[in-house]
Amino acid sequence: MSFNTVLDEISTVNSETSPSWFSNARYGLFVHFGLFSLLGRGEWVMNRESISPSDYAKFALSFNPHRFDAARLADLAVAGGMKYVVFTTMHHEGFRMYDSQLTDFTSVRAAARRDFVAEMIAASRARGLKVGLYHSLNNWTDQPDAVAAYEDTADYNAFITRTHARIRELLEKYKPVDILWYDGHWPFTADGWRSQEMNAMVRSIQPHILVNGRNGLPGDFSTPEGHLGAPNPWRPWEACMTLNDSWGYHAGDQHWKSPADVVEMLATCAQYRGNLLLNIGPDGEGVIPEPSVKVIREVGAWLRRGGSEAIFDTDKFTWNLNDKGSHRGDWNHHGPVTAKGRCLYWFLRRWPGVSAVLSGVQERLRHASLLSSRQPVSFRQEGDVVRFEGLPAVPDDPVCPVLRLKFEDPPSLYQCGGMRVPCYPHPHYDPGLSDIKH
Repeated sequence: MSFNTVLDEISTVNSETSPSWFSNARYGLFVHFGLFSLLGRGEWVMNRESISPSDYAKFALSFNPHRFDAARLADLAVAGGMKYVVFTTMHHEGFRMYDSQLTDFTSVRAAARRDFVAEMIAASRARGLKVGLYHSLNNWTDQPDAVAAYEDTADYNAFITRTHARIRELLEKYKPVDILWYDGHWPFTADGWRSQEMNAMVRSIQPHILVNGRNGLPGDFSTPEGHLGAPNPWRPWEACMTLNDSWGYHAGDQHWKSPADVVEMLATCAQYRGNLLLNIGPDGEGVIPEPSVKVIREVGAWLRRGGSEAIFDTDKFTWNLNDKGSHRGDWNHHGPVTAKGRCLYWFLRRWPGVSAVLSGVQERLRHASLLSSRQPVSFRQEGDVVRFEGLPAVPDDPVCPVLRLKFEDPPSLYQCGGMRVPCYPHPHYDPGLSDIKH
């Protein structure tokens, strides 16, 4: 397929203009792919190993990931239950994964002779996935670079002008896209990047687009990295997380999360009405590491077995260490709890055995069942304590069993640090500043 054909396909698709799609998406695929993939030592290899731009550029001569298949990537996202894809158009190394009139340091002019961004957008759109373009503001290759710009006014003006030109070219080339995912805003603040001007330019080209807050301005959503901490006060947010411990492909990193780990992350995001952007890093040939494929497919199968009911379109069900406030939720020693309407979904990540107890229940329970098998579960409620009996000795789901609880009214949970709730106003768990991560 020619580049022009791919771009024509992209331009025929209308993008949804309402940002509400983002808060309801819940689950997306992050793809870190670039020249760094060829070296197999992570996306910061150029910086961490002090490889000069001239030496680094030589790797482009052999960069030909002939096994990269955008359709397979998009199919994996769909099979995994994901709703959108964010793809690296240029990481800090400065290598563009698309054709550019601003530099020869691109995948189209490398050995590959391919526009990977166009391929990824077309494959995603064909499968109904939303599309985000990751683009680094920092650039270790183009001269003057960020260090020179930080030290010299003339270099600064040239660097910022070229940065804005890169973003303009990208968004004029690929229309429409749903997200512009800034990154790498070292060493400047929003004023230094001229971020107000930058965002205005972006919206003049694609008015519907969402931008994150990594150019120093708040943007349309927050991006906690490596943790699931929702912003306070709440705003649309997306936790970006690796499947192992690396963003770009690292041959030595085999520390993979399990499907159950990913489900628990999804549940935490669902509690706080945020998204999980789960990363994979294809290798230098364009191959997705098999452990990534396996985990994503198993989580997708779990969602299709009924798990999606507990993850998508959920209500906010949060708790606070210091006071109850307007929170409806609480933590539990077996696993997280999500809510939707009159239902609670209790993720029994740590299986309790044939019986279980849920305390702090504020409403009357009417029905209980296992989510995957739909098997009814008997229970007895005494005040705010519900005792479940007759659970299977072995969980009904191999990834993460969930107990579906339907109440008379929208449910809430509340316990505290004491064996009973005091009659007077009291701290929820910690009376002051806490060292506990929450």
